[in-house]
Amino acid sequence: MKLNIILLNWNALDDTRHCLDTINTWRNIQTTTYVVDNASTDGSADIIARTYPDTVLIRNERNLGFAGGNNRALAIALQKGNVPILLLNNDAYIAETDVIRLLGILRAAPDIGAVGPLLFDAAEPERLLSAGGRSPLHHQTHILTLSPGPPLRTVDYIPGTVIIIKADVFRQVGLLDEDYFFATEVADLCLSAKRAGYLTVIDTEARAYHMLARSSNLRHTLHTYYIIRNRFLYIRKFHPRTKIPLNGVWGAYSLALALKEHLSGHPATARAMWLGFSDGIRGWFGGQNARVLAYCEGAGSDAPTG
Repeated sequence: MKLNIILLNWNALDDTRHCLDTINTWRNIQTTTYVVDNASTDGSADIIARTYPDTVLIRNERNLGFAGGNNRALAIALQKGNVPILLLNNDAYIAETDVIRLLGILRAAPDIGAVGPLLFDAAEPERLLSAGGRSPLHHQTHILTLSPGPPLRTVDYIPGTVIIIKADVFRQVGLLDEDYFFATEVADLCLSAKRAGYLTVIDTEARAYHMLARSSNLRHTLHTYYIIRNRFLYIRKFHPRTKIPLNGVWGAYSLALALKEHLSGHPATARAMWLGFSDGIRGWFGGQNARVLAYCEGAGSDAPTG
C-alpha cells in the first residue's frame, strides 16, 4: 500500500518535526513524504534536511501559500505514477489505521476521487471541527453535526487539513488554483472533480485531529481576509451568470460583518474583512500576506493577550 504525503512548512519546525516523527512510526504503508518549505526564515528547512534525509524537501524562494506550495510537490509526485496523495497540515494528526481505512475506500470505489476523516480539535478531542464541508456559498461551510446514517457521506469538499486524493483527479482537472493562495482552493478542486464525475466523501469512522493554537493569531487577520476575498473568486469561476447578484449578497454580508467586528472592538479583523471584500470585488487575488498584515497593523491586534 503506497501513499504520497505532502506537508507545508512555514517557520514551524516543531510542528513539522512532530508530524514527520508520527509518520515515521507507520509500518504498513509505504510512504513518500514531501515537505515544502514556504521560504521559512527560522532555519527550519536546514534542520529538516539534516534530520529527515529520506524526506523529499522542496525549498521555495518565496511563500507560495497553500495552493502554490502543495502544487510544487504535486507536480513531482504525479510524475511517479498513480499513487494517492495525502495533503496533511503539519499541525494535524491522523493514525495509520485510519489512513489505511481511507485508502481502502479509494481503492474500492472508482467514482470516489477524494476521501477524508472527521476532523476534531486536538485540544478538545470530542469537539468536532468538520464532518466535511458545504459549498463556499454557505455562511458556515464546515459541517458541524452528524445525522444518523452510513459511515460514508458525500460532501461538497473536505478541508485541506487532512484529505486523500486520487492522482487521476489532478490529472483530469488540474492542480490547485494558486489565485486563492490560501483557503477555498480545495473546495474549488472538489467541485471541478465532481464535474468530472468524481465524488468527495468523508468516512465518519475515521478520525483526525488539528492543533489550532499555533495559527490562532493569524485567524483574526490573514485567515479572515482570504476567506472573505476568495468567495468572490469562487463566484467568478463557477457562477459567472449570477455573479452580480451573488457579489451583492456576499458584499453586503462582508460589510455588515466588518461593521459588527469594528463595533465589537475588533478593528484589525474589521479591516481584514473590508480589504477582503474590496480585493474580491476588484479581482486582486494571489498572495497578499504582507499587504494585509500592514493594513491591519494600524488597528492593533485583536488576538487575546492573556
